[in-house]
Amino acid sequence: QVQLVESGGGLVQPVGSLRLSCAASGSTLSIYAMCWYRQAPGKQRELVAQSTFGGSTNYADSVKGRLTITRDNAKNTVYLQMNSLKPEDAAVYYCKVGLRSGANYWGKGTLVTVSS
Repeated sequence: QVQLVESGGGLVQPVGSLRLSCAASGSTLSIYAMCWYRQAPGKQRELVAQSTFGGSTNYADSVKGRLTITRDNAKNTVYLQMNSLKPEDAAVYYCKVGLRSGANYWGKGTLVTVSS
């Protein structure tokens, strides 16, 4: 099992920046992929960014060039640096970890509000 603790959400003005963190504990040696999803009110949860153990990353088209996922394998932590934030980026952001076994674990989410 893996436990996830997210932090870093909050209120930011448009074009501002935030950095989200997600720290994993438990069966971390089995982690293959670490991802960020988001869910806005009335919308489906969507993949924002993914980082695999080998270092490859991919992003939703809507965030390319503005959001960056990085991970520190030694700390079992994944980050999401969010720059040039737009009102449409407002959502609850969830961390998801995928294990080599195929199991997935989710964090409880952290709220990002983008408003002037």
